[in-house]
Amino acid sequence: MRVAELWRYPVKSLQGERLAEAEVGTLGIAGDRRWALFDRDTGLGLTARRVPELLFGAARLRGDGGVEVVLPDGTVTAADDVLSDWLGRRVELRAATEREGVAPTYEAPVDEDVPDPAEWLQWEGAPGPFHDSPRIRLSLVSTGTTGTWDRRRFRANVVLDGEGEEGLRGREASLGSVRLLVGTGIPRCVMTTRPQPGGIARDTSVLKTIHRERDGLLAVRAAVLQPGAVRVGDALVPDGGGD
Repeated sequence: MRVAELWRYPVKSLQGERLAEAEVGTLGIAGDRRWALFDRDTGLGLTARRVPELLFGAARLRGDGGVEVVLPDGTVTAADDVLSDWLGRRVELRAATEREGVAPTYEAPVDEDVPDPAEWLQWEGAPGPFHDSPRIRLSLVSTGTTGTWDRRRFRANVVLDGEGEEGLRGREASLGSVRLLVGTGIPRCVMTTRPQPGGIARDTSVLKTIHRERDGLLAVRAAVLQPGAVRVGDALVPDGGGD
């Protein structure tokens, strides 16, 4: 399998940036999930599970290492008041370093066609980027796994051309100059069914199928054993095997 696409999502639940190459550290792709929007009245971190409008904004890193948000009308901003006007609630854009020791909780799940028990849990993660779990630092999925589904629904950092990533669970592998330990599958939630820019329509059958045929899991997580760089076209080479 080789890298077909690389993605960084600077602000949790917003659209991200497609990259030709990326630096990968122990916490994942540099800048990935480095910021999140918080409701200033409740203190809760916002995700597209609860606020689907987030998927229609996009985030990108600035040259100075900061972040900016591109709103659906084309406005480019990092101002809390402008972001609040967009979402119709008082929000604050926070960097991950500002939330160590903080564990905002999700509200009770909305009544969806497929319940999402994960929404009852705390968004604990780990110090650093706003990943859902400290075990998800880099996410990988293959085109063989996504099939006819639009792979943008699954927001993986690495899209691999081919198939077989699930067979690498528990094994070490090289990706460019990065060393990985491939972990378990990633539980999927209602976000996979949400409409998104680029012609992605609401489709509840996606999550129903993942639960019915894949035990609720799609894509794999990976821990970074050795930081390095990865580029489109690089092979994922498991120890003791070819690409």
